[in-house]
Amino acid sequence: MESDILQASQKILKCFICLGIFTDPVLLRCGHTFCRACLFLISENIQIPAYCPMCRQPSQWEFRTDITMKKLVSIVKKERFMKYLSSEEHKCVTHKERKMIFCDENRVLLCQLCSDSQEHRGHRHCPTEVAIGEQMEKILKQMESLRKKIQEQQENLEAERRMATKWVGYVTVREQMIRMAYRKLHPALDEEENQHIKCMKNEGNTILEELRKSEAMMAHKKSQLIEAYQELMTMSQKPYEVLLLQDLDDMFRRSELVQLGMPQRMKPKLSAHPNTGLTARFNFFQVRIFFQNLIIFNCKMSRFFDIRRFSFKSHHQNTSLDSVGYYRASWGAKSFRTGKHYWELDLKDYENWAVGVCNNAWLRRRNQEIGLDGAFLLVCLKEGDRYSLLTTCPVFYHYIEKPTGRVGVFLDCEGGCVSFLDVAKSSLIYSYYLGTSHCIFRPFFSTVYT
Repeated sequence: MESDILQASQKILKCFICLGIFTDPVLLRCGHTFCRACLFLISENIQIPAYCPMCRQPSQWEFRTDITMKKLVSIVKKERFMKYLSSEEHKCVTHKERKMIFCDENRVLLCQLCSDSQEHRGHRHCPTEVAIGEQMEKILKQMESLRKKIQEQQENLEAERRMATKWVGYVTVREQMIRMAYRKLHPALDEEENQHIKCMKNEGNTILEELRKSEAMMAHKKSQLIEAYQELMTMSQKPYEVLLLQDLDDMFRRSELVQLGMPQRMKPKLSAHPNTGLTARFNFFQVRIFFQNLIIFNCKMSRFFDIRRFSFKSHHQNTSLDSVGYYRASWGAKSFRTGKHYWELDLKDYENWAVGVCNNAWLRRRNQEIGLDGAFLLVCLKEGDRYSLLTTCPVFYHYIEKPTGRVGVFLDCEGGCVSFLDVAKSSLIYSYYLGTSHCIFRPFFSTVYT
């Protein structure tokens, strides 16, 4: 007959999800216990679910190892293993002793006398209990590594899906902006306008196709990772004698191999398509701008450049300037209420900058922030080895090439328009359409030196 503890294990130590004895049991806030791997696998994102699978109470993403259940599981499995070793069919045929020694080289169980024999002398031996612990530790370590990779891949997959949706919207917004810009520039430029938009849309469709291919690759890699995770999970639930006697090296190699070559998220950019005649048109309204009221702060992170609260968090969670540097801001000595005005700034020596116009109300605020009304700016931020372009009011991310030299700013007070130009490529970066405005605008320029 099985011992009382073995009988009790049929109910107490059974996981509600897999219906097997617990492996690496974890306790939710509500008091219910599950296999750690089972909880991850019932969630599409391979995360602890928001609700307990049994009572549906919120788990609040909190869980911890169920130490009491883990000890009971260990006792039950050892009891079963000892019963296995004590049976006549599994005792040493030669010496009629229990096989309490594990030979790591030959992956066999040995009695004490066999382990001292000439055949096994010099091999690595250890007590079966130690060998079981090492094998389980390897499995759980590999499972944890896979779980992190699966979650990372899931996050990238979701971001890529969002990116594909955003990309379609961005190309549409840019098409509308270019049409309006051409209409304001010259009503007769229909053919050139259509050619420009056609090139941009063709490039946009090509990039969209690449985004969808990238998404498919990520989904496939995620499936491979989950398959490897499930294989290890199934093995972790096997009886101790199976764990010891089966060579798991091939399984571990497959697990490590599938974690290589993880698909990375795309960083799509549209080419800077030139707008013939745009520079000449703007130059007709060129004015000289003298910047004054220079303010310099020594700061760890300028609040002005902290766009995390305003930008798309799904795409730019880490966009910030964390290193110590000097934040410099200045605005034009002259303000504008009427007319059309154009000026250029040479930004090739700056990594983080903001240019544009702002109204007096925004300037009077103690803490100017790019997400607040009153500042219509083009912002460039360096993130690692790449650059991001954004515009403000509201913050909007632009998937276009960064200007490498001079940036032109065109202010049309009557038309309620602020435009930014990549001078070197005669390419329109973005145009704000403010509608009828009676504000007084001042040119604005700021940089961060790190």
